[in-house]
Amino acid sequence: MTMYAKDDLRSQLASVPATKAAVDPSTPIAQAQYLEFPELPPAVVSPAGSRTWVARGQNAVLVWTDAVAGDRFSRDGQPDEYAVLLYSGSASIRVTAGEEEQEVNEEAFVVVPPGDSVVEALTDGPVIRVFSCVAEDLRDAALNAEAYAEPDPRCAPLVPWPDPVDGFRLRVYRLAETPITEGRFGRIFRTTNLMVNFLAEEPDPRDPLKLSPHFHDDFEQLSLGIKGEFVHHIQYPWGPDSTQWRPEDHGRVGTPSITVIPPPTVHTTQGVGPHQQLIDIFSPPRQDFSARPGWVLNAADYPAR
Repeated sequence: MTMYAKDDLRSQLASVPATKAAVDPSTPIAQAQYLEFPELPPAVVSPAGSRTWVARGQNAVLVWTDAVAGDRFSRDGQPDEYAVLLYSGSASIRVTAGEEEQEVNEEAFVVVPPGDSVVEALTDGPVIRVFSCVAEDLRDAALNAEAYAEPDPRCAPLVPWPDPVDGFRLRVYRLAETPITEGRFGRIFRTTNLMVNFLAEEPDPRDPLKLSPHFHDDFEQLSLGIKGEFVHHIQYPWGPDSTQWRPEDHGRVGTPSITVIPPPTVHTTQGVGPHQQLIDIFSPPRQDFSARPGWVLNAADYPAR
């Protein structure tokens, strides 16, 4: 089911084969999850007062820190890449990875290579990091870890995409260099294990006559709310076992928050505040977005699978 409006760029997406074998239709569908960080206890509070929340999906782990300037967030022996997301409300940061170091004080997508690294907050504000589930310590510390005590059989497993063409290194993609452009959906970046889409800031509530219900066959969507307020409209398809049928879900969340949208639910998100912005996170990267020429802004560095 895809009901994009004709002027929605996603109506141009080609169908791609599912990346895993079809599951039995009676397999239970996971429940959507709504995690509003200010309403939940942080996983860690630093001596300086930085508060960190950890939430996960099947394959990705989001770490949100309300950071105090001067605090440092280290990863020792990190087994794979991770990303740091900066938006207009973020802290300025300094990232050190091996012999490389970069300061970033603007909207950006930062890729940190495997190994030892440090993200230092240079000002107060949010520091957002996104890891794969290979980071076991973070995966197990997640607020919603119990939801994944058993893997969701409807989600494709994490299979890394090809290594970057010139090897793993610290990379900074500044959003000012890739503004929102007509004909391209958001600002999409990928790594070997993640895809992130910085959607446009919206100055008005979303038109309720132009929503976009659709579904994903075999991948989860993590919808990170960074500004505003949203209603996530979700329908759970019926299978042969009527005891598993669920009513429609209309979860309302503020920000910062993460909403986990499981496959194959039909879903659409409606911004209902006076000003809002979302960042969508997928793991592994999406093949349909990757197949659209020009949509993945760092495709020259990260080959498609």
